[in-house]
Amino acid sequence: MLDIKVIREQFPILKTKMSGEPLVYFDNAATTLKPEAVINDVTRILSTQSVNIHRGDYQLSYDISNQYEDVRQSVAKFINATESEIVFTSGATQSLNDIAYGLEYLLKEGDVVLTSHTDHASNLLPWFEVTKRKNAKIEYFKLTEEGRIDLEAVEGLLHDKVKFITLVHVSNVLGYINPVKEIIKLAHERNICVILDGAQSVAHLSIDVKDLDVDFLAWSGHKMCSPTGVGVLYGKKTWLERLKSVKMGGGANAQFNELGEVILKSAPTRFEAGTPAIESTIALKSAISFLSSLGMDNIHQHELLLKNYFLSKIQDFTHVKVYNPNTDTGIVVFNVDGIFAQDAAAYLSSKGIAVRAGNHCAKLIHHVIGVTETLRASFYLYNSIEEVDHLVEVLRDITLEKCVDLYI
Repeated sequence: MLDIKVIREQFPILKTKMSGEPLVYFDNAATTLKPEAVINDVTRILSTQSVNIHRGDYQLSYDISNQYEDVRQSVAKFINATESEIVFTSGATQSLNDIAYGLEYLLKEGDVVLTSHTDHASNLLPWFEVTKRKNAKIEYFKLTEEGRIDLEAVEGLLHDKVKFITLVHVSNVLGYINPVKEIIKLAHERNICVILDGAQSVAHLSIDVKDLDVDFLAWSGHKMCSPTGVGVLYGKKTWLERLKSVKMGGGANAQFNELGEVILKSAPTRFEAGTPAIESTIALKSAISFLSSLGMDNIHQHELLLKNYFLSKIQDFTHVKVYNPNTDTGIVVFNVDGIFAQDAAAYLSSKGIAVRAGNHCAKLIHHVIGVTETLRASFYLYNSIEEVDHLVEVLRDITLEKCVDLYI
């Protein structure tokens, strides 16, 4: 069990107010808040070690370069990988784009990329573009009535033309944990490469890439208490060797000449051209240490506690429609009858509550559940029962008239 009072003391932003009310932050699926250890890392580096890595022949550069590479070791340990399999990027979006465009050359006309309606735009759109350019096709997993992947139907979709499966591990809308281990096993029996979008899983669940046997995994630091600007692309060594670099520049090459002949360095360095977000990357180590000290299973159980409590408190609210009552995580999507999602979110904001409103960059799943806009409350390790109570009370009394009054 987490000591929420002690945890909350480590997040300075939770001492602030929004709209004159104490901040209640339930938009954790979009980004997470930052603990003091992470903030201190960024401040320290920008104040005393703001130099480049892997380039300078002086002590400050040596020191910061060593700190940077230490993060790679921490990330690898966190997901049970090896350091050479960890590529730093700007975030999950870049990681997923790098994978799609770096594997494009392996697609032929008529080949198929299998994905799902539950996926985020950052995973779908690169493959839409790649398949168009190669005259390949996108196909989708069959979903059950509640929007889960129908595992019984998966095997029938894995025909000879399927070359890649690219799939969200946890839906950022419905909060379902997809049966990825089972899908990966079936895929590998047919030599199909599997890419996972781990943006909503790595910060919330215990992840072991060797146990999953996944080929690629992508996620963002800012969704796990780290600063923005850093993400991770994990790739099995055999697949990183096949992945083409789509970003060229300094630091990634061993040699080039005036004839245009380029020799790239080995992975992961070949994928890390240019100067990275050094302070954000180094702060990622502190974020990982913080999460590890709490325990990923404890974090997940706390999120489930808050989710179950919230659903139990609003189950009799006839004016609140929940679209994922069986969510596997701390993500709950809902609407208030007769009130546009953005207007409801604005009213909640006036009471100090931050939630997401819209399609959450996952337009396809909203078509499946029959609405285009929802409110999303996503709980995390620093949220409390008292905060959930506040959300419940505001939802109990919300009316269209109160929302309209905000604009008068």
